[in-house]
Amino acid sequence: MRALGLLGQVDLPAEVAAVPRARRYVRDLLKGVDHARADDALLLVSELFTNAVRHSDSGRTPGGRVIVAVADHLGTLHVDVIDGGSTERRPHARPDVSPDSGGGRGLWLVQEVATAWGWYETLSGRVVWFQLAKP
Repeated sequence: MRALGLLGQVDLPAEVAAVPRARRYVRDLLKGVDHARADDALLLVSELFTNAVRHSDSGRTPGGRVIVAVADHLGTLHVDVIDGGSTERRPHARPDVSPDSGGGRGLWLVQEVATAWGWYETLSGRVVWFQLAKP
């Protein structure tokens, strides 16, 4: 992340109640860079943090944690959401989701809004990331 220009990272409890804290943290970081797509970043952080709590081992393990790291590289935001991973589930955008769906829209939104996104496994869990380029 250093090469990308790390703006900051936060380690939070893997609880739905921590989603607003993650969003506030990212909002405060982005005030300093005045990125045109800050609102998109807040939406996607909320979705990915919620997914981490609901679908990863972080949310199923007492004391589980989720880390959000935000970097800027030449005007492109790069955000990692790091959780405990899951042997049962892998991130994928559901093709049958519409904007009106009541649930299951998290990765669909990431796919629709982000410039790029993906995920990979680490020794300690999983990283789901997205990028937002300035328009």
